[in-house]
Amino acid sequence: QVQLVESGGGLVQAGGSLRLSCAASLGDYAMGWFRQAPGKERDFVAAISKSGSNTGYAASVKGRFTISSDNAKNTVYLQMNSLKPEDTAVYYCAARRTYRSYTYSVDLNDYDYWGQGTQVTVSS
Repeated sequence: QVQLVESGGGLVQAGGSLRLSCAASLGDYAMGWFRQAPGKERDFVAAISKSGSNTGYAASVKGRFTISSDNAKNTVYLQMNSLKPEDTAVYYCAARRTYRSYTYSVDLNDYDYWGQGTQVTVSS
């Protein structure tokens, strides 16, 4: 069983930055970040391949958010810059067991394990 522990959420003003962290055993997993706003479905934000060499982003965050991984620290990060009120949501880290080293998935149904979520609130 993989345990994912997110941290780094909080309240920030529009235009500000936050860095989310997700502690996990990364060796066998591709990782992703998703978010869910009140009354809405859980949406893809960013993903990274098991190798760490390939990444993907939702159009709404591309150019503002950066996903990265540090295998030595068993941690995945989501650096969020130029935050907007519409980024307000609970952010979830997810892990996908895969034998493929260079692919990632944007589909939440492909992920096997989920963290408990961390709240990000962006005030206008």
